[in-house]
Amino acid sequence: MGRKEAKHQEKEPVGREKHRMRRFFERVKPFALTLVKENVNKKIANRKEQAEMKKIISLLMLLLLTTVTAMAQARLIGGTVRDGQSREALSLVTVQLLKTDSTYVKGATTDDNGRFTLKAPSDGTYIVKMTSVGYKPFTKRVTVSAQKNVDLGHVTLTESAIMLKGATIDGHAAKVVVKGDTFQYNASAYRVPEGSAIEELVKRLPGATVGDDGKITINGKQVKKILVDGKEFMTGDTQTAMKNLPTSIIEKVKAYDQKSDLSRITGIDDGEEETVLDFGVKKGMNKGFLSNVDLGIGSHNRYAERLMGGYFTDKVKTMIFGNANNTNDSGFPGGGGGRWGGGKQGLNASKMLGANLNYDDGKKLQLDGSVRWNHSNGDNHSVTSSENFVSQKGSFSNSVSQRYSRGNNWNANFRLEWKPDSMTNIMFRPSFSSSTSDGNSASQSASFNEDPYGYVTDPLSDEGIASLAEKELVVNRNKNRSVSYSDSKNAKAMVQVNRKLNSKGRNVTLRGEVGYNDSDSKSLSMQDVHLYQVKSLLNPEADSTYQTNRYNLTPTKKWNYNLRATYSEPIAKGLFLQFSYQYQYSHSKSDRSTFDFKNIGDQFWGINSLYRNWDSYLAFLGDTPLASFKDNALSRYSEYNTYTHQGDITLRLIRPKYQLNVGAMIQPQKTKFVQDYQNKYVDTTRTVTNFSPTLDFRYRFNKMSDLRLNYRGTTSQPSMTDLLDITDDSDPLNISKGNPGLKPSFTNSLRGSYNTFRQSYQQAIMAYVNYSNTRNSISSKVTYDDKTGGRTTRPENINGNWNVDGGLMFNTAIDSAGYFNVNTFTQVSYQNQVGYLSLSGTDSQKNTTRTTSLSERLAASYRNSWFEFELNGQLKFNHTRNLLQAQNNLDTWNFNYGANIGFTLPWGTGLNIDIHENSRRGYNDKSMNTNELIWNAQLSQSFLKDRTLSVMLQFYDILHNQSNFSRSITAMSRTDVQYNSINSYVMLHVNYRFNAFGGKAGRQERERGRNRDRQWGGRRGGGFRM
Repeated sequence: MGRKEAKHQEKEPVGREKHRMRRFFERVKPFALTLVKENVNKKIANRKEQAEMKKIISLLMLLLLTTVTAMAQARLIGGTVRDGQSREALSLVTVQLLKTDSTYVKGATTDDNGRFTLKAPSDGTYIVKMTSVGYKPFTKRVTVSAQKNVDLGHVTLTESAIMLKGATIDGHAAKVVVKGDTFQYNASAYRVPEGSAIEELVKRLPGATVGDDGKITINGKQVKKILVDGKEFMTGDTQTAMKNLPTSIIEKVKAYDQKSDLSRITGIDDGEEETVLDFGVKKGMNKGFLSNVDLGIGSHNRYAERLMGGYFTDKVKTMIFGNANNTNDSGFPGGGGGRWGGGKQGLNASKMLGANLNYDDGKKLQLDGSVRWNHSNGDNHSVTSSENFVSQKGSFSNSVSQRYSRGNNWNANFRLEWKPDSMTNIMFRPSFSSSTSDGNSASQSASFNEDPYGYVTDPLSDEGIASLAEKELVVNRNKNRSVSYSDSKNAKAMVQVNRKLNSKGRNVTLRGEVGYNDSDSKSLSMQDVHLYQVKSLLNPEADSTYQTNRYNLTPTKKWNYNLRATYSEPIAKGLFLQFSYQYQYSHSKSDRSTFDFKNIGDQFWGINSLYRNWDSYLAFLGDTPLASFKDNALSRYSEYNTYTHQGDITLRLIRPKYQLNVGAMIQPQKTKFVQDYQNKYVDTTRTVTNFSPTLDFRYRFNKMSDLRLNYRGTTSQPSMTDLLDITDDSDPLNISKGNPGLKPSFTNSLRGSYNTFRQSYQQAIMAYVNYSNTRNSISSKVTYDDKTGGRTTRPENINGNWNVDGGLMFNTAIDSAGYFNVNTFTQVSYQNQVGYLSLSGTDSQKNTTRTTSLSERLAASYRNSWFEFELNGQLKFNHTRNLLQAQNNLDTWNFNYGANIGFTLPWGTGLNIDIHENSRRGYNDKSMNTNELIWNAQLSQSFLKDRTLSVMLQFYDILHNQSNFSRSITAMSRTDVQYNSINSYVMLHVNYRFNAFGGKAGRQERERGRNRDRQWGGRRGGGFRM
């Protein structure tokens, strides 16, 4: 690019304003002269009058020139902000216009190019102040006179080592900015407690939710990948980053949709787009060494330890992690709303070691890699009560379960991208994993014809069962025990080569993938069943009972490969036609051996179950060989061989304002299936054709506003086992049948979204709507046996399943300085679920359950450099209507309201308070209509010269009110579950950090900073402090 072009692109806003007004004047002048002259010629006849009118014309033109000049000189103050070292433009810098007594006048933030414009209300002397996290504040006195504009030119900000030690709350930073289809959150605008990882930051982002299971949702879409500075981080595992990355090193968070490797290179939409969170590290912290050690110990034998170290250069970024805790990996509670239980499911302990590497030479080679080891131990106790909408009489069941588990997982993922020249791109992605899992469980359940809580308080106790049996309300009682173990190894690799054939968009891509899995599992299950309404054939006076003891050995092997070629051809300017062909082969073989020990009787029930305690059970076989107990009817051999051809065609139109992709996929598929089960040998072949049309339209109104519409149709085939006309009655209480007449289902999915941002008001708006319906969806038709409580399930095609949901996120600063902020996130959904209901005997009818859900999260906050106060609340309302059983209609309300308060005092003391009232209403079980006041708090203190040592005291559920409860509703059942957990405890954390940033200059700046105390508020808590 030449110097003239560069200068032209770097024109400041003030200069551009002058240029526009001059062009306006030049365009208006001829029209004004012509209009005036025509009127003059018509109305004035003599020269004398014409001479007078010429004077008038001159006066008019002088007045017009003066007006336009005044418009051009509008007292605008503008400039461009850049990094003092890299000279890169800085976005989201807060620019304030102050009077000489520091009274606030106006404010703005810089755009993507670092530019800003402020308008002074009148002539006079002002102070322009610029602040940004990680940089020293910049102030400049400016004088506006004669209504003229002031051009500050290029302003450079210098990195601050003091700011790097902790994150400073910027009282004026915009919380969220929308740039097209990307949401950018300013991390400095969110105060999180000392010792928090980035999970606590994400919980506070408008439009974001973090589920109790670790699932991250942003603007209605699930986050599948975490990036750091645009590079993949711990690929395939979002929780490692969420639980371990410290918030203190994060400057901003971006949320956007990332295309797959193939789509990114070729432009072909393959439907594998993933929503990602991209965490940007603060400038100055992306070079050097950082480390943190965090040790925590608490009451009730709670502990939590974390270790992190990182080394960053221009080309290499390396991070290692270590984590051990028995707190369910939970950080400080809060995040803008309480929980309604159901989160901490059991008592779980975990250990983790991980490492992540990113290398980029900036020219030809990029390398991303991660290695991770996880160990887990679980102690899960659950109490479940459910109502199944399958019987006219009513079908209620209760269960209590205790499960112990442990697991070990190894994962390694790598990505190499090489560009040998400007026309070639080569990518290689290998991955490996190995896992083992142990389980040991015991459970007891019972089914009833009426709600047992109407008669007894503990339906599963011996006294409760006896009392209900006298009233002939008990259908069955079921005791289960099991011991299990599994071992799995996986390996896969992908290589992709793309070659551009010219500069206009013609390119070709070859891609190959291969995968292999080898797994082995063992399980011993014991079942003791009592049928209260079926009499024994041997003794008509006694109830029927039976027992099963089965030992299963199941080796499984799978492998697959696929080859794909794509070609893109430009057919006009901005118009491309793209083709793709793929061949895929997959093989799966499973050979389960089942050994039946039913004749051994009750002896197995006296053994103390331990992990892999097979020998204690098999000892009862005596000298009888294990092979003699093999049941060939219950053993099962199955083998799948699938051959798939896939063709794609896409028409892609690219324009400055919009982009349109229209395509279709056709997929002929042949499956060969072999099965030997229950003395029935099956060898069959199925040939089907799947079809999937796609449409993706994006329209960009400007840099801050974006509209997107997306449609995709997908075909789903029923499984081979569902198609076989075989009855599986190996479990008499759960019998399954196949259905050879099943048809493939087809789902239409439509999504629309709109994003916009008004910079002058710091307003961000996001709205989305999703709609889907499924034709010939596969539903389970359940026939309920009132006497045994058993269910016979057969898959059936059914129509009428559809759902629609939408959301609106709105975030705005109330005042122009951004001290006061309001954000709201509203979600509405409607589900029309169709299933089968057995009303009498074997008769089943279609039943429709309609559920309307409303969720609202509202927060209003005040924040400055040392204090933040937020009032927030959440509401969740479910309105459920059952077509055939009106007695099962439900209207439930879950809501909470409360406050988050944060202080950071100048001597290094921090205080965070989270207090919320959680309430439930509308539950049939009155004991569930509760109010729970949940109060959590954290007190922290920093020590040493650089405050590298911090001590935090955390108080969880101070009032001992937190419960663990969850409810789920479908067309066929309502289920309530309560879990064991330790919610109320105290934990003491000690955190020490050692960091070295920015080479010699950074060390000198830190040395100077040791002699200066922090300003009020300096730090934004956050993660392992840096």
